[in-house]
Amino acid sequence: MPFRLISLLAGLMFTLMSVTVSNNAWAWGKNGHRIAGEIASQHISPSVKTVMAELFPNRTLAEISTLADFNRSNPADFWQKQAGPYHYVTVPDGITYAQVGAPKQGDAYTALKMFSEWVTDPQRSVADRQTALHFIVHIVGDLHQPLHVGNGADRGGNDVKLDFFWESSNLHRIWDSGIIDQQKLSYTEYTDWLTRKMTSNQIAQWMEPDPMVWIQESYELRKGLYTDNKSENYNYVYAHIDTLNLRLSQAGVRTAAYLNQLFAQ
Repeated sequence: MPFRLISLLAGLMFTLMSVTVSNNAWAWGKNGHRIAGEIASQHISPSVKTVMAELFPNRTLAEISTLADFNRSNPADFWQKQAGPYHYVTVPDGITYAQVGAPKQGDAYTALKMFSEWVTDPQRSVADRQTALHFIVHIVGDLHQPLHVGNGADRGGNDVKLDFFWESSNLHRIWDSGIIDQQKLSYTEYTDWLTRKMTSNQIAQWMEPDPMVWIQESYELRKGLYTDNKSENYNYVYAHIDTLNLRLSQAGVRTAAYLNQLFAQ
C-alpha cells in the first residue's frame, strides 16, 4: 500500500478516535442525569408539571434528561453542527465565567438562556419547545459535574488518561459515569439513597436557580479532582464520593428551582 495512502488512513483513524472520545464524554452518564431528573421531579411546581404534561405526556424528567446525549447521533444539522458546545463551559484558572464569557459558538450558559426563551415562547413549535425543555434539564445536570466547567487546557479532563479499577479511562469519564457505575445501583436506588439523607434545610439552601452560582461551585471543586496517579480505584472513590453525591443532589434540586422560576411567570 502506498505510503501516502497509509498516512491518509492513519490520519482518518486518529480523527475518528478523537471524535469518539469527545462525543462519549460530554455529560454525566445516563444514571447521573436520571438521578438528578428523578430528584427534581420531587420538587417541581404545579406549573412545571403542567408544562411536562403538555410537552412530554407520560414521560418523566428522568427519562427526558438523557435526550440531549441520545440526539448526538441525530443527523440533523442542529445536533451535528450546533449543539456540541452546549454541554459545558470553559473557565481557565484564576478568572471567573463573567470575565471570560462564552465563545462565538456558545456554551452551556448561553444555551440555557436560549432554550429558556424557546420553551416559554408560545409561537415556537412543539418540537422546538420539547428540545428546549429536555436540553434545559440536561444542562443543569451538566453544570453540576465539576469537569463540565473546564479549564481550557485538557478538554475537561478528557486528556488526563488513567486507569480506573484497572481499565483504561480518563478523568472526565470517571466523573461522568465511572464512580456512579461503580456503586452498582439503579438510578432509582441511587435517588432513594440520596433523598433519604437530604434535610429540609439543605433543600432550602440548594434551591438556587442562578447558573452563575452552579458554575462557580464547579470551578472551585474542579482542581481538587485531579490526581497525579496513573491508576485509581477504591481510594479515589472514597475520597470523592461525598462530593459527587452532593453535586448530584444539588443538580436535582437546582433543576427544579430553575424550572419553577422559569414557569412561575
